[in-house]
Amino acid sequence: MFRHLLVFCLAGAVTACASTHGAKTAKDDPPITPTTQFAVAVTHSPDEILLAPHASGLSTAQAAAVSDLVDRWRDAGAGPVTIQAPAGSGAEAYRGATAVQGALMQLGLQESEIRLVSYKPDTASSVSASGLAPIVVGFTHYAAQGPKCGQDWKDYTKDFANKPNSNFGCAVTANFAAMVANPADLAKPHAMDPSDANRRETILGKYRKGEMSASAKDPQANGAVSSTIQ
Repeated sequence: MFRHLLVFCLAGAVTACASTHGAKTAKDDPPITPTTQFAVAVTHSPDEILLAPHASGLSTAQAAAVSDLVDRWRDAGAGPVTIQAPAGSGAEAYRGATAVQGALMQLGLQESEIRLVSYKPDTASSVSASGLAPIVVGFTHYAAQGPKCGQDWKDYTKDFANKPNSNFGCAVTANFAAMVANPADLAKPHAMDPSDANRRETILGKYRKGEMSASAKDPQANGAVSSTIQ
């Protein structure tokens, strides 16, 4: 009995050592390539504007602010544009939220890209002379931040291990973060459009019949080398 217990304890100790070593190795593993030691940091924050409800809808300044918001949403936004109407603020808040929704659709947003919700206002959120809470319009803004390069340079003449410099790949990653069109693409991919079932069935039908499934050759794609200079 004692011998079996001793064997079990030794096996457990060996397993614990192996697990600890495996965890330490995984933590200290170097990057697969020298360029993967740097990464782009993607941050997100709310981008919102506050609009005072008006009986006539949106003023000229409010319409311009909504247009600027849509431009920022197209550049570095993700998800829908949310319209938060204050609950219990009467017809003016409803007309104001409806006017914002109409302005967003006129600016090219689809109905599925607009989210209309209500929120419970507090006493500190009043922006108009009548004491009405504002209509909050906003979206999630994404920003990409690259690494800071040139912080630690090693002497190339004293690298006896023939390894890349510690800053190798930093400039590429920093430039990528500066040039990315929409940082939200780094956080999550865009939704895919549904597949074309008719086209897929056409290709599969040709494949089952043993026919060529490629598209017909376009005559405009034909080319020949001119013999003028030959």
